[in-house]
Amino acid sequence: MSGLHPTILLLASTHFIVDGFGNIYAPLLPLLIPQLNLSLAAAGTLQMCFQMANSVAQLGFGHVADRWRPRVLVVAGPIVTVVGLSMLGLAPTPWLLGAVLVLGGLGGAAFHPPAAALVYRLGSERKASAMSFHLTSGALGFALGPLVFAPFAERYGLHWTPLLMLPALAVLAFLLPRVPPMTHAGERGERGGFRALRPYRKPLTLLYLIVVLRTLASLSFATFLPVMLTRRGMSVSEAGTAIAVYLVASSVGGFLGGPVADRLGPRNVILWSLMTAVPFLAIGPTQTGWVLVALVSIGGFLLQSTLPVNVTFGQMIAPISAATVSSLMMGFGWGMGGLSVPFVGLMADRIGIERALVVMAFTPLIAAMCAAPLPRGKLGHAPARAADVGTVETAGTDVAP
Repeated sequence: MSGLHPTILLLASTHFIVDGFGNIYAPLLPLLIPQLNLSLAAAGTLQMCFQMANSVAQLGFGHVADRWRPRVLVVAGPIVTVVGLSMLGLAPTPWLLGAVLVLGGLGGAAFHPPAAALVYRLGSERKASAMSFHLTSGALGFALGPLVFAPFAERYGLHWTPLLMLPALAVLAFLLPRVPPMTHAGERGERGGFRALRPYRKPLTLLYLIVVLRTLASLSFATFLPVMLTRRGMSVSEAGTAIAVYLVASSVGGFLGGPVADRLGPRNVILWSLMTAVPFLAIGPTQTGWVLVALVSIGGFLLQSTLPVNVTFGQMIAPISAATVSSLMMGFGWGMGGLSVPFVGLMADRIGIERALVVMAFTPLIAAMCAAPLPRGKLGHAPARAADVGTVETAGTDVAP
């Protein structure tokens, strides 16, 4: 996006790689299951372990980034993710596979909070737009990663997956040295971490609940939509295309939500996008074929437009601990929403997938009720302070520390 600080483009590119490798496990499951004799329950448990490390652990890393050296986390996290997860094909046992997944997940958890905090500080008067660009880059990496990993492993075998780290590390070797020096709250004479958030606990709690409920609704459709479509006669390939349409529409919604919030205010975008998503998500499962896919995709577009807005709004409310806030609104919120999806599966077993998804379609209304008491107005327009970032670009290129 034109007009964004060059460091934001650098961080978005790194985010693309980190989240791309973050989606290496599921595409390789058809090969890992017979090689390690995994049951479906074991495969699901390993995925949960990765999600816990990659998402929920962000809460701890966000707290550390506000009190210690955020740049260390921004630089080391992507390297740990790429090196760790590329070793996945060499794991000889499920236990070692779990260790690889947890290690790679922790690398991603270390990167996300301080990177998002720096994007916020450098976003100037376009904070939500900057966050949209940053988060959408990660979403695209997550979506496109399997297009590289699965064909590679299928052709050359799992034992060659470590080679996948080489091009990624080459790109990171160019990007990461250009991350400028970063200061934490203590160096700026501010209190950082969880204690500094106490005065803002009410609006941050409301924002956190919005993230959890939105994530629960979004993942419920992403998880069970392919199953419902194949049971209605679609082929696996067609169902895969359908879910890809849903995910791409959701990503576009996340990309556009930020610029709209810069103009209309974050509360308005959160409130109206959540409410307008409900009819499309509720009616969609009652339809068939591509009409169903179109309706649900429009609902996903509206639902996900709140994604960058939640993060930026939280940072605006409590800028004193931007990394900790980022971890709450991203990893910890997303992780808790994701951990609730199995309960939707239990409900689907009892009442059917269609009815379960219709029920979940109304979850955004509860989230909208949480958004109603939030502060009105537009995002702050204060530019990034010189103390927040060390040596900053003067001619359009980053200066390595």
